[in-house]
Amino acid sequence: MSAPLAYALIATDLDGTLLRGDDTVSDRSRRALAAAVEEGARHLVVTGRPAPRVRPLLDDLGYDGLAVCGQGAQLYDAGAHRMVWSVTLDRELAEVALGKIEAEVGQVFAAVDQNGVDGLTLIEPGYEMPHPTLPAVRVPARRVLWEAPISKVLVRHPMLADDELAEVARGVVGSLATVTMSGPGTVELQPCGVTKATGLALAAGRMGLTAADTVAFGDMPNDIPMFLWAAHGVAMANAHSELKSVADELTLSNEEDGVAVVVERLLVAGEAGRAVLRP
Repeated sequence: MSAPLAYALIATDLDGTLLRGDDTVSDRSRRALAAAVEEGARHLVVTGRPAPRVRPLLDDLGYDGLAVCGQGAQLYDAGAHRMVWSVTLDRELAEVALGKIEAEVGQVFAAVDQNGVDGLTLIEPGYEMPHPTLPAVRVPARRVLWEAPISKVLVRHPMLADDELAEVARGVVGSLATVTMSGPGTVELQPCGVTKATGLALAAGRMGLTAADTVAFGDMPNDIPMFLWAAHGVAMANAHSELKSVADELTLSNEEDGVAVVVERLLVAGEAGRAVLRP
């Protein structure tokens, strides 16, 4: 008989959480997660990145399970390279939502993530990618953004801070879309009611696990629904203050292996439990 880890599901955000600033995962984090999996836990990536933008990272990790992508709008099977489930953002509603935001704050610049395992990120004139390592295709006009199904819209304002833009957007968009902030320069519109929590719950259910089995790691306000759903939410030292306010625990930053620190502690606790049960 053995004592299981306290949490059978380890849900990690990527940017600002598991990933370092150079888009790599440290050897220590790799070892800690591999050890947890060896002990019977499941590691689940839960990211705002769409499936096509996350696939190279998963390949590098040797990750072949389910991944929650696109802020919860996509459930991607990395091993089979197929979309298990996805929901798109109505393009007419997205265009209306952008119009409402611009009526309040003036011109904004937009980008979209197309739906599907091979969908592109399209950016209109004036939009600058907040993360330079993410590939994007510049299009000549906003109307081109709506030519194929999309999973979300990314919005930037030339002067307003992200918090201000997100607050205005939430106030005027209403039920047209869910507004999230997932990183510097990254205010997003996604299908109404879709969050990281809805995607995480769907993935966990397919694994036969529940919120009570889950520890979640994150760094930005888009991780708040995930923290509220999971049994235990761990915010990085570099996390946004809104996420820290709902976290159950703070760990070190993404550059200091904050995920690994907590996972290693859980492994030690699990080993101590097994020692007690040994004859």
